[in-house]
Amino acid sequence: MNRKKTWITLVSSFFITLFTPIVSFANTTGNPISAGDTAWILASSALVLIMTPGLAFFYGGLVRKKSVITTMLEVFSVILIVSVQWVLFGYSLAFGPDFHHVIGGLQWAFFHGVGAAPDANYAGTIPNMVFGIFQMMFAIITPALIVGGLAERVKFSSFVVFIILWATFIYDPLAHWVWGYGGWLRNLGVLDFAGGTVVHISSGVAGLVAALYLGKRAEHGSKNLRAHNVPFVLLGTALLWFGWFGFNAGSAVQANFLSGEAFLATNTATAAAAIGWMLVERLHTGHVTLVGASAGAVAGLVAITPAAGYVSPLSSIYVGVFGGIFCYLASVFMKRKLGYDDALDAFGGHGIGGTWGAIATGLFASTAVNSAGANGLFAGNPHQVVLQLVGVASTWIFSGLGTWVIIKVVDLVMGFRVTKEEEVMGLDLMLHKESAYPETLSPDELPLVYGDELPVLNVATTGPSAP
Repeated sequence: MNRKKTWITLVSSFFITLFTPIVSFANTTGNPISAGDTAWILASSALVLIMTPGLAFFYGGLVRKKSVITTMLEVFSVILIVSVQWVLFGYSLAFGPDFHHVIGGLQWAFFHGVGAAPDANYAGTIPNMVFGIFQMMFAIITPALIVGGLAERVKFSSFVVFIILWATFIYDPLAHWVWGYGGWLRNLGVLDFAGGTVVHISSGVAGLVAALYLGKRAEHGSKNLRAHNVPFVLLGTALLWFGWFGFNAGSAVQANFLSGEAFLATNTATAAAAIGWMLVERLHTGHVTLVGASAGAVAGLVAITPAAGYVSPLSSIYVGVFGGIFCYLASVFMKRKLGYDDALDAFGGHGIGGTWGAIATGLFASTAVNSAGANGLFAGNPHQVVLQLVGVASTWIFSGLGTWVIIKVVDLVMGFRVTKEEEVMGLDLMLHKESAYPETLSPDELPLVYGDELPVLNVATTGPSAP
């Protein structure tokens, strides 16, 4: 009987704690809230959220048709997983009250105490809850980017566990280091306006580690690995570009001139990077491609992310052009030379692009653009480059080692990679019993999609080539 009472007490305490934040949402501090700033950050949150489905189209178009559902589902599932994780404890770990400069405490778990009152450490004119919503979208897209490094090789159940662990033990601490009040990289003076280190280097390096750990795909090196749906790639690029304005301009956390400055720098660098990629591609192959132009645009979006609110429009052109060139060299020459199978260039695009962007911030940053930032090398402060290199190196090491440990643990407990037979047959059918293009399947494969109780269609007489 006592044991039963104990369980009742524990369960009751949990639900009391869970619903306590409801009574603390009111703004009792008296600090003014800007309706304009709040509306802009809510809109920016929606813009950043659409980037993840956009990423699903971008990645989905690049893989083979037999893996498009699996790839898009992996990206989409990150939205579901991290949305819940962030409310339960992710936001508290990333932005909660500082604990020894490395992690936030659990005082804000379940969004307890995260309500209408602004937090001067992050945004003094919007509710803390709105800031938490905005940052949730960054926490969502970051682990989704890793899909590019492990595409077409991973068990879905293992992927889900990996994402939960990676978001908790890699992303949340790193976000606190760079953006959290009291974080050691923030205290050091490392500049990262919207996520060059936190988002792109961390996910890009994680993608590289995953690719190295898993090894090459079964059909690596064959022409069958080419992008199967180029229009999907362009659609994904368009959604990413559109959403990235919320990503970068929204990181001003106010509807002001700095937000406009970041918006302009984002668009300019993206266009410049696509041009830079296309020029190098033309010199290397003799032609330009839509996939290349799209990849170049994404490289520019990545490169300008840490610098968007610190550099002038002219500087953003330099950041973008060199970002496109460096990412092309990494995605084509370096990957071929070293032989790793970074399926969708998570490392070549985000790891290299984020690294260049973080360093470029130390080169081109100017207090004339953002008085809350710092001058870079070309504004007379070479020390900022050193600080940026510290941020880059610490992110590389932390994400690289941490990702390897997480993958190793998941692999030992439940296995990480699918079998060769499953990979060759296609993960869409073998793992999910679903296909993006059922009309292209053979009669033997169709029951796997539609169920054995349904009649098998005679695709030989109903397909587009039928007389």
